[in-house]
Amino acid sequence: MIINVFIENRNEDNAKYMKAYMKDNFEYLGIKTPLRKELEKELLKEKSKEALIDKDFVKMLWNYEYRELQYVALDYLVKQKKKLQKEDINFIKDLIITKSWWDTIDLIASHLVGELCKKYPELIDEYILYWSKDSNMWLRRTAILTQLKFKSDTKTDILEKVIQANIEDEEFFIRKAIGWVLREYSKTNKEWVSEFVANNRLSKLSEKEASKYL
Repeated sequence: MIINVFIENRNEDNAKYMKAYMKDNFEYLGIKTPLRKELEKELLKEKSKEALIDKDFVKMLWNYEYRELQYVALDYLVKQKKKLQKEDINFIKDLIITKSWWDTIDLIASHLVGELCKKYPELIDEYILYWSKDSNMWLRRTAILTQLKFKSDTKTDILEKVIQANIEDEEFFIRKAIGWVLREYSKTNKEWVSEFVANNRLSKLSEKEASKYL
């Protein structure tokens, strides 16, 4: 069992630092990324041979108190993201709104939700635009970051809509996300981002992030 292997490799000093870094929101075993990748490697290699994504495996890991187990679940899902099906959007939504913090949300948004929306573009109208106005801040952040890795495939009309829905939000994680997605897109389309920044009243944080490469 992966949890037993992780417990055997716990590091209390690392755990204190990692917990503090995440504002004491989660318990940690103190296993840093390189060791985590090493410890999970064989298990995920075997799991990757399965035809379907093992949602029970993901849920099991998500239910553990130690944050590293959620990271293992995400490492697994990212490796298996090509196997995601349209109906998995609701499964992914449950992960977004449970044990939510930027460390899981950003991977889920850019890799999993992004992958689903590329494969099933209709999900943007069916889910993402609604999420951009949801009362749950992490669903809104997800909606903003969904196209983070789309580059030339970015749908600017959608990007504009999800940003406009949140442009007056004072939440740090929302303002940061707006700036981040604009900054990334500026690497592909500097002109569009420049015009958007000029024509919209972004927060100072969002504008600073967005303008980094302009």
